[in-house]
Amino acid sequence: MLFGLDGIEVGLIIVFLCLFSGIISGFPVAFSIGGAGIIAFGIIASLDTAGLLIHQAVDTRSDAYRALQAVGISQIDITHFRYPELPLIAQPLFPQGWEVAMDRNLSFIVNRMNERVIAGASIETLLAVLMFVMMGITLERSKIANDLLTTMARVFGPLPGGLAVAVVVVGAFLAASTGIVGATVVTMGLLSLPTMLRAGYSPQLATGVIAASGTLGQIIPPSIVIVLLGTMAGDLYAAGQEIRAQTAGCSDALTYLGTAAVVSVGTLFQAAILPGVMLAVLYAAYAFGFAMLNPSKAPAVRFDAAARGEVITRSDATTWFLGVPVALIGGLFLAMQVNLIGNQDLTVDSFSDAGQTADLRTRVSDQCKASMIELHGQARWDAAVQQQADIDASGGVAKSIALTDAELDIARAEKLDSRAPVGTGIGVIFLLLALILTTARGVAPSADHRPLWIGLGGVALGLLVDTLLISPLATPGTTVVLLALPLALAFYGAYFATGMLARNELIRVVFPPLILIIAVLGSILGGITNPTPAAGLGAGGAILLAAYRKLGDLNKAGTIILMTAFSIVVMILVGVNFDLRVGVGVTTTEQWIAWGVAQATYSFAMFGLLYACWVLWRNRVLTPIVRETAKVTSMVFAILIGSQILNLVLISFGGEHYIQSFLRSFDNELTVFLIVMLVLFILGFVLDFLEIIYIVVPIVGPVIYGGTFDPSWVTIMITVNLQTSFLTPPFGFALFYLRGVAPKEVTTGHIYRGVIPFVLIQVGALLLLYMFPWIVTIVPNLLS
Repeated sequence: MLFGLDGIEVGLIIVFLCLFSGIISGFPVAFSIGGAGIIAFGIIASLDTAGLLIHQAVDTRSDAYRALQAVGISQIDITHFRYPELPLIAQPLFPQGWEVAMDRNLSFIVNRMNERVIAGASIETLLAVLMFVMMGITLERSKIANDLLTTMARVFGPLPGGLAVAVVVVGAFLAASTGIVGATVVTMGLLSLPTMLRAGYSPQLATGVIAASGTLGQIIPPSIVIVLLGTMAGDLYAAGQEIRAQTAGCSDALTYLGTAAVVSVGTLFQAAILPGVMLAVLYAAYAFGFAMLNPSKAPAVRFDAAARGEVITRSDATTWFLGVPVALIGGLFLAMQVNLIGNQDLTVDSFSDAGQTADLRTRVSDQCKASMIELHGQARWDAAVQQQADIDASGGVAKSIALTDAELDIARAEKLDSRAPVGTGIGVIFLLLALILTTARGVAPSADHRPLWIGLGGVALGLLVDTLLISPLATPGTTVVLLALPLALAFYGAYFATGMLARNELIRVVFPPLILIIAVLGSILGGITNPTPAAGLGAGGAILLAAYRKLGDLNKAGTIILMTAFSIVVMILVGVNFDLRVGVGVTTTEQWIAWGVAQATYSFAMFGLLYACWVLWRNRVLTPIVRETAKVTSMVFAILIGSQILNLVLISFGGEHYIQSFLRSFDNELTVFLIVMLVLFILGFVLDFLEIIYIVVPIVGPVIYGGTFDPSWVTIMITVNLQTSFLTPPFGFALFYLRGVAPKEVTTGHIYRGVIPFVLIQVGALLLLYMFPWIVTIVPNLLS
């Protein structure tokens, strides 16, 4: 053995040295990773051929090995780490020669490129990366981020530490729109750092809060980190639970767990909401507390209030910005609870429900039975046994059969009797209109409010019409006709309300990107669509916002952009409520009209989007957006390809199996998780999150995702851990990003000292997530 080390250990050292040398060499990271894998394989193959690399493998033919198998110990747990007394045999790293290993690697590379880069199941999710990146870069290049920071500074500036709080708020906004740490830190550093220094802020606080707020893009959806982790977390969790089930003696994870071992990007977005908000609140709280204790280092700043619009009294603000919205939203939920507002769909199944199966599969081996009782408890196992006995006694699981016409009529009548007077969709639409009207009343207290009251009258009339005149059996066309007058009155009021809201700087600047973020995240978190279409909506919306902003700078009307946004809304509403399958069976006049409206709005939406692109291209905004998007996306996919090569090299000489065996040798899975978290934290100093996600996580993933921990919790803990390493001196990536754009008077020492409190906050957040995992799991559980 070389240097007294096992051959696999030497191979792992060679791979790490090649990877580290490639990264610090200055070559592009994507090429360094793939090149490091190829060079490392060549060195390892040469040493193995020379007989210098010997692996001490467990002798599977020994009596000691057979004895362990005889007592029910799984093959995967019989390793030299767990049973060091087992007999070993010496063998080369490549038992069949490096040529066979290389040939196998080439085949795997082709298959993996096809599965993960070209045409695999994960490629659709990876496309979301491209569009989320474009969304963020568009908002940044169009100076919308600058407007946000200026406006938030006006709002929070008069408070102690107000500028720092404003930076946190804008950082959270940018995190929810870009998801890219480097872009957010650089943008915030260029925009806010000079302002904070001129206002007398301590360089330490200013740099610390900017660096920390910039890393919120790691955790706040739509985080690129979560998207990329999510593309493999599902596979790792499924693979890890399959191994766990087989170790327990069961045939598969579904049998052992009683549920499918799945996790999606949408679920991870849901899980990241509360941790992301919690971190932002902790950052802001620290900035405010620091200012209270050191007022000279974070003074209050007052800006010119001329552009802030009308003076709003505290009474008006409390009534119209707090009391009325809470009453309206609370009233909606209360009405839904008492079935005044609800689903009016009368569709019934043409077949009867299939019989329920037992909660757990009970026809399993004795070893699997013991493992399942240990996991689920004796009570649940006994209940499942009784359920299965009842099913067997009744002749087995009842099959689904077709219902007769009479049974269908009875089912429809029962559903009609239990329906709510007002449909959920109509209730939500009128609620949004009411919120616009009431908010406008609070923003413009001295304006003529008669149009607003007319609009609110239309809202009330619409709810009354839906309750009294619109039956659940009514066609969508009839519903539109009956609601035409109430909607016209409501939109009349909303038209005037929009003008009032536009005169308020805060609403004018914050509302458009906020609506875009809510539309993107709401469609994902609400289960309406998956991340890829939502990312497309975000990218298109960002282009429209940027074009509208540019037209405003040129003193030109943005009517086409507004009409495009309205067309998109109408198109979605028509597509949701009408059957647009014309030419299939009997097509009614109503369907043809709806199809024509959908086609017209779609065509105009495409025209408006192209017009927005033309506006940005003509003003030299679109070209850098496309260039930066292509650059970032190409880097992501190139690193993905390079990391696959490196991973296959590790697999070829047993390095991945060796690391996993070492981790599985610990009896306590929390110990394993802490070791992995520490390794990821240290690697975060020298590797970008992309390299860690694609190189390290696939190796340790089957182990840390193969235990009892919730996969969403594991993923969020990894994400927050990487975010912490991004901040930690002396190698944190966020610190280098900020150092590159900071003025000369800000030293590296200022940045290091300023970021330490936020690193401690990050560590505290990790401890909170460990002690209270419900912070991660409560939102997915509620939305499910």
